[in-house]
Amino acid sequence: SGTIFISSNNFGVDPNNALHAFAHADGHYHLMGCMLSAASCNKWLCEEILNTSDFAGEQKDITDEKLGKNNVFFLPYLMGERSPINDTDARGTFTGFSMDNNRSDFVQAVLEGVAFAIRDSFEVAKSLGIDIKRSKLCGGGAKSPLWRKIFANVLNITLDIPQTEEGPGYGGAMLAMVGAGKFASVEECADALVKVTSSLEPDPALAALYEEKYNKFKAIYPAMKDLF
Repeated sequence: SGTIFISSNNFGVDPNNALHAFAHADGHYHLMGCMLSAASCNKWLCEEILNTSDFAGEQKDITDEKLGKNNVFFLPYLMGERSPINDTDARGTFTGFSMDNNRSDFVQAVLEGVAFAIRDSFEVAKSLGIDIKRSKLCGGGAKSPLWRKIFANVLNITLDIPQTEEGPGYGGAMLAMVGAGKFASVEECADALVKVTSSLEPDPALAALYEEKYNKFKAIYPAMKDLF
């Protein structure tokens, strides 16, 4: 799955419940948007369709000059979708391809489609008045420098890469340390233990290309919904 997680001092939820609001461990609240298939989309394409587990090898032909210019689009709804559309009948699609496209175009479409779908949840958060200028990126997909670059430019924000890539397990251990009295608060624990190893800034020209592509992407699901 792919998740956006926003810690907030204020409770807030959008009218369509596209993002979920909960009590947070720090005593305040958090907003969460969760898509059901994220890095698993890339795993599915490579292992089940392309018959390979060489994820990095499949990305090597996706060079910088190809970013933002792919005419193949992918809806990453391989198990239905949760945030923000809440549609169990939604399905994955490839669209826009022709005889001119090749293997790497489909791999690129999957990487971009997942990033576009995460942006859908970002847009809901923005509609609630949340100004997102940077975020941390972790998990399996964050191991890919190419995917990190796509995310930074599709979202058009700075992305920080934490030293520890496993977010949930690490966070659970941190909460246990707070509960055991090692740290006085979640904030103190995070300041001490969450270390950023690198940051990735969006490129204005590439972000503009992805803005155009995202506007096309977000028109695909509404056009396909009745067919699902």
